[in-house]
Amino acid sequence: MMNATSNTSNSSCVIMTQPAGHLLMSIYIIAFILGLFFNLVTIGPIIQQICRKNIWGIYLLSLSVSDLLYILTMPVWIYYFNNNHKWSLGQGLCSLVGFVYYSNMYISIFLLCCISIDRCLAITFPLRVQAFRRQRYAWIICGMVYILVMALHCLVLYLDKLTDPLDDSEQTCYETFPMTERIAMFNLIRVGIGFLLPLVIMSVCYWLIPTKVQQSRGVGDQCKRKVKLLSMGVIGIFSFCFAPYHILLMVRSIAYFSVGEKQSCNFEQAMYLPFTCSLALSSLNSVVDPVLYVLASNGVREDMRLFYLKIKQRELRRSPLVDSKWVREDKENQLGLKPTLGLVK
Repeated sequence: MMNATSNTSNSSCVIMTQPAGHLLMSIYIIAFILGLFFNLVTIGPIIQQICRKNIWGIYLLSLSVSDLLYILTMPVWIYYFNNNHKWSLGQGLCSLVGFVYYSNMYISIFLLCCISIDRCLAITFPLRVQAFRRQRYAWIICGMVYILVMALHCLVLYLDKLTDPLDDSEQTCYETFPMTERIAMFNLIRVGIGFLLPLVIMSVCYWLIPTKVQQSRGVGDQCKRKVKLLSMGVIGIFSFCFAPYHILLMVRSIAYFSVGEKQSCNFEQAMYLPFTCSLALSSLNSVVDPVLYVLASNGVREDMRLFYLKIKQRELRRSPLVDSKWVREDKENQLGLKPTLGLVK
């Protein structure tokens, strides 16, 4: 059941949904555990790719850092939802986690867009773009994405004078209803630039990549199917994670201009549960990012196998219980006298 109260005379609309709190907690707990695990597991091999001058590794590392920052805010939101949407951690922490949460959502989106463009150019125009695919340029692009998104977020907060996102009357954090006219307009711009534009760019890139690979005679049918499935998977999961939130955000903003601020409270009550669930759904992108972009890469996958094989070999050398036969075989592997498991394709 939804328990909502409104005070239209004060231009406020208070919405409380206890069932949504339990559902949101479940989604965030799953995203936190799996996202933290997958990103930490893959960050070592990604750094190895950067050391080998792999430009794609820079984008993947920047994406992992963004996802980890995004993930580290989740325990605070889990506590918030478990406390029935009552914020008791202070205004400063509310401002900080909200800023990190929403900023890194769009940092992730634009980095995914950069990865798609880089991969598309490298496959479709390999010789023409070779001079521009430098590590220095990749670092600059990633830095510009971080700075641009955070600067725009700060500008919006400043223009709307949202220095206090904590609602004093209801003690809610970043949940003030209804929205203002300026915020509604900004939301429409955010949907267009922050979601629709990257979606179109990524769709074009992942349409060109399979088309180019399909025309190549030196690529096997199995590899062509893999490229096609990966392209469809990236667009599908990107849409699954981000489309519901941005569609409902657009609907809420259009409804605000249609019915006005005073009459929008009832609509906000009806949209609150699906909207907050769609926002939580977007957090699952931090789980699938390393799976799609890291594990799907042959180079990174091989680095992961070598990385954790070295760790296992070090543990075997340090263990006093290791049989002399294992020690002897390990030395033979290092000398190249026997093939090591996992290194032979």
